[in-house]
Amino acid sequence: MSAASLAWYLGAFVLALGSLVVVHELGHLLVARWCGVKVLRFSVGFGRVLWVRRFGADRTEWAVSMVPLGGYVKMLDEREGEVAPDDLPRAFNRQPVGKRIAIVVAGPLANLLLAVLLYWVMFVQGVQEVRPLLDEPVAGSVAAQAGIRSGELVKAVDGVPVATWSELRLALISRALERGRAVLELQSEGHASVERQLDLSDLGATEVDENLMGKLGLALQRQRLRPMIGAVAPGSPAQKAGLAAGDEIVGIDEQPIVYWDEVTSAIRARPSRELSLQFRRHGEIRRLRLTTEAATEHGQAVGRIGIMVQVTDGQHSPLLVVVRYGPLDAIGRALSQTWGTAKLSLEMMGHMITGDISWRNLSGPVAIADYAGQSARLGLGPYLRFLALISISLGVLNLLPVPVLDGGHLMYYLLEFFRGRPVSEEALELGQRIGMGLLALLMAVALYNDLNRLLSG
Repeated sequence: MSAASLAWYLGAFVLALGSLVVVHELGHLLVARWCGVKVLRFSVGFGRVLWVRRFGADRTEWAVSMVPLGGYVKMLDEREGEVAPDDLPRAFNRQPVGKRIAIVVAGPLANLLLAVLLYWVMFVQGVQEVRPLLDEPVAGSVAAQAGIRSGELVKAVDGVPVATWSELRLALISRALERGRAVLELQSEGHASVERQLDLSDLGATEVDENLMGKLGLALQRQRLRPMIGAVAPGSPAQKAGLAAGDEIVGIDEQPIVYWDEVTSAIRARPSRELSLQFRRHGEIRRLRLTTEAATEHGQAVGRIGIMVQVTDGQHSPLLVVVRYGPLDAIGRALSQTWGTAKLSLEMMGHMITGDISWRNLSGPVAIADYAGQSARLGLGPYLRFLALISISLGVLNLLPVPVLDGGHLMYYLLEFFRGRPVSEEALELGQRIGMGLLALLMAVALYNDLNRLLSG
């Protein structure tokens, strides 16, 4: 990966993580102030403070710290130091348990509300999505055994309507976790309605992952598009080599090119390799050489150069659909999308714990940075969708009943509410140690998965 591409990916990652951390911690801060608690510091990042300024009547410190993987809000608390008598009513530990619960929940809730807002903006503006129009399934696959044919359009899964490929994928992941059957309502090319049953009962723990659709034999119907470049990503190998929108690729390594899928197949098969490319510009055939970037998809290395196909309105209609709602309908749709994604995240975590699915599905900062860069290159819409997804993940993760996370504190305060007395200091200290150990293990597994994907590529 070039220095410019690395900077692009890191920039997209830092912007995404920084924004979500700020929103999360602002949730804690705003509710803390609303509850009358004095806030001493608002920090983006952990560890040594790199920059700090004081604002407001309470002279709250607004800081940026060295380790950028999170943040914190430090509130006045007798357990962490001496408190002046006049400030005792504003100490966090002196607040009723209901207020402490509200302050703790506010951070994850802020992330979930941000996801709702992002989805609402996308649905009001209109989101261009891929229709679930199926290609001929792989021979011997689950889809082939179900009798699926090329040109069939998925209309519903188990009676629940689906309009896009992403909705179909999420629905099938949810059914696959249950190891049951999924009934697909399909519309054939002759507009007849048929039903096909996908048997998901034999899926193994390692098969419910990001490549589930491929393992089921499901694929989008390919269109025979002209190999015309519609856009070139900034800082990409294509841009550095001099390719531009409007160029038509006619050959790669002396092999003639007729359709766009031949371009993608040839480039993907050549990760980190130099290739010779012939293209037509203003009627003139030109040549150039460039070296592809290497990316890892489903554990395999693939090449890419940073170009997108040029699609006319007529070519858009069979495969693409614009999903758009009115402002009020978009609220319900955004809430439904957020809830469905959060529910699926919890189900995936639960099945990882029980061993029903593989821990290899867990991603760490390296994978997230890769997704951030890829989505940012595709445009504002995909990047906002990525932000919404990560914001939901952050909110759900922090609500888990693990000590040191918000969910762990929530667990303690709920116990206090029902027992009528706080959890003992000894139990809190033991919980902190257990929580730190679990988080360290979680981060180690995620980082191992990231490195394994890179090395396998």
